[in-house]
Amino acid sequence: MAADALSIIPSAVLRNLSDKLYEKRKNAALEIEGIVKQLATAGEHEKISAVIQLLTHDFTYSPQANHRKGGLIGLAAVTVGLTSEAAQHLEQIVPPVLSSFQDQDSRVRYYACEALYNIAKVVRGDFIIYFNKIFDSLCKLSADSDANVQSAAHLLDRLVKDIVTESDQFSIEEFIPLLRERMNVLNPYVRQFLVGWITVLDSVPDIDMLGFLPDFLDGLFNMLSDSSHEIRQQADAALSEFLQEIKNSPINEFVKLGGEQLVPYYADILGAILPCISDEEEKIRVVARETNEELRAIKADPTEGFDIGAILTIAKRELNSEHEATRIEALHWFSTLLARYRVEVTFFGLPGDIFDPLLSALSDPSDAVVLLVLEVHACIAEESRHFRDLVSYLIRTFHNNHVLLEKRGALIVRRLCVLLGAEKVYRESSTILESEVDLDFASVMVQALNLILLTSTELGELRSLLKKSLVDSCGKDLFQSLYASWRHSPMATISLCLLAQAYNHASCVIQSLGEEDINVKFLVQLDKLIRLLETPVFAYLRLQLLEPGKHTWLLKTLYGLLMLLPQQSAAFKILRTRLKTVPFSENLKRTSSANPYSQILPVTEDGSRNQDTQNYSAINFPSLLQQFENMQQQHRLHLKNQLQSRKSASAVVLSQEIQRYEEAHSSSLSEISKSPSRTSKGIS
Repeated sequence: MAADALSIIPSAVLRNLSDKLYEKRKNAALEIEGIVKQLATAGEHEKISAVIQLLTHDFTYSPQANHRKGGLIGLAAVTVGLTSEAAQHLEQIVPPVLSSFQDQDSRVRYYACEALYNIAKVVRGDFIIYFNKIFDSLCKLSADSDANVQSAAHLLDRLVKDIVTESDQFSIEEFIPLLRERMNVLNPYVRQFLVGWITVLDSVPDIDMLGFLPDFLDGLFNMLSDSSHEIRQQADAALSEFLQEIKNSPINEFVKLGGEQLVPYYADILGAILPCISDEEEKIRVVARETNEELRAIKADPTEGFDIGAILTIAKRELNSEHEATRIEALHWFSTLLARYRVEVTFFGLPGDIFDPLLSALSDPSDAVVLLVLEVHACIAEESRHFRDLVSYLIRTFHNNHVLLEKRGALIVRRLCVLLGAEKVYRESSTILESEVDLDFASVMVQALNLILLTSTELGELRSLLKKSLVDSCGKDLFQSLYASWRHSPMATISLCLLAQAYNHASCVIQSLGEEDINVKFLVQLDKLIRLLETPVFAYLRLQLLEPGKHTWLLKTLYGLLMLLPQQSAAFKILRTRLKTVPFSENLKRTSSANPYSQILPVTEDGSRNQDTQNYSAINFPSLLQQFENMQQQHRLHLKNQLQSRKSASAVVLSQEIQRYEEAHSSSLSEISKSPSRTSKGIS
């Protein structure tokens, strides 16, 4: 067959094809191209095969470098001459060119790139069957020691990418193993080459690179620590692009594989998966939850690119999600960040940046969300410097949102008492409310706290401590602390005295009430108290009624309350019925003029009695009564000013209405007075 080729191609052409001068080799190649065209037109494909074999064995595999160069340019010329018929000869043409990529001579490698470039331009899509071998060669050439070879390989690489992106025969499944094998290569040129292919293939609509992400993700993350800034940028750009597509992907595998290397992308991934936790499709919900747990399990170091501020931003954003499950997971992230990075979270988010969205979340329709919000608040408030901020923010929120206080106040306060301690919460609340300038709100808030105190099982220990107010220093301090703000509400003050068994003072408070104090709001609160007296919380008080001689001031207090109630009210009937059961047949030796504190035997909730009465007079009740009366006077003046303001406003409105009426009436009279004259003129 070689002899046939020698008869087809003139010896002078073959001689020039191996010449050391490029121009002679080029001219020889052009003559070979013309010969092949004639053979192709005549259908002489056997002769064409003979020519290719000659060029391969005598030239490309020759020990002489110039022969190898000539063979490569000759094979490219054959392909150009064949044009559309080149595909059937590619099995002969491409392998020797690929072999030349490993040639020891850099110029041969360069001409191999040039030859394959020209071959690829002719055959285009038919070229794909050799893609894996070509890719392997290009990967090696990208790191070639010769800059000219690298440049030629780069041009060839661009052409191959163009061919792949327009081909429907490219197999991503066969390509991925090649990519995976090379992803851990450290050579910077190879890394750039690989990232370039990942980016290009990901841009092809018909190729699902995301589905194969776990196969090369680890390598991409490793590139993020490359010493080359350019490689780090390219890897970062590729990862960022995948993160944009990740919402409907197997992200859990992504996270498992990436591990701690995902740290710089925490916020982006979290922003994608939190909404998916509430997706309509169960499969997506499951994957999102698994991924979320994987992320939370990774313990990242803020000094290694972990952006706590970005995570907080995502968590705050998702607190406004319309889906409960997403809001709950956002709160879990708050808890996780606080548990691991309290100092950093404090730096990034406190006070208002976190408090405000979390306080808004207290209005959430879901109790589960509200309880989690409170846990986060409690976690923040473990530090004393943040505790007062929390209580202040909470009271301010109640001040601005009375509906929240009405619907969720009890739940919020009770849970905080469990998480942070009832006594601590109530003492701080009382301190803040003592100086509250909005007297109406202070009264409402105190009444709410008082009702919670009297009804919640979580506050049982606090009630027990208050019952010891007259015999125990801790109880006394608590009583006085609460009294400072409870005096905003007469009924709350009376309730507190009943809990503390300060019956004499309760009676004095009742006696101090004026006509202005006994209004509808007061009677509503009194009605609630009378009904509460029948609950287990006040069982000790009812038992004390069995010994009226020892508890004269208790009787006087209860009768004082009875006298304030309308006789036709249900509360009046309840209290009167209870008082009828008191055994008055006993000779009451003590009177109201006796020392009231010697008549009281404090009882704890377990029924035990404390005989120690040495501290009964430790509380300055006359001073407390004066404070109560002063506060009530402020409330009376406030109410009076409100009424005057309303009257003034009403008077202004009435004056304006009268003025408008008079102006309108005057205008009407003027029109009426003008009408007859015009009429009379018309008649005349």
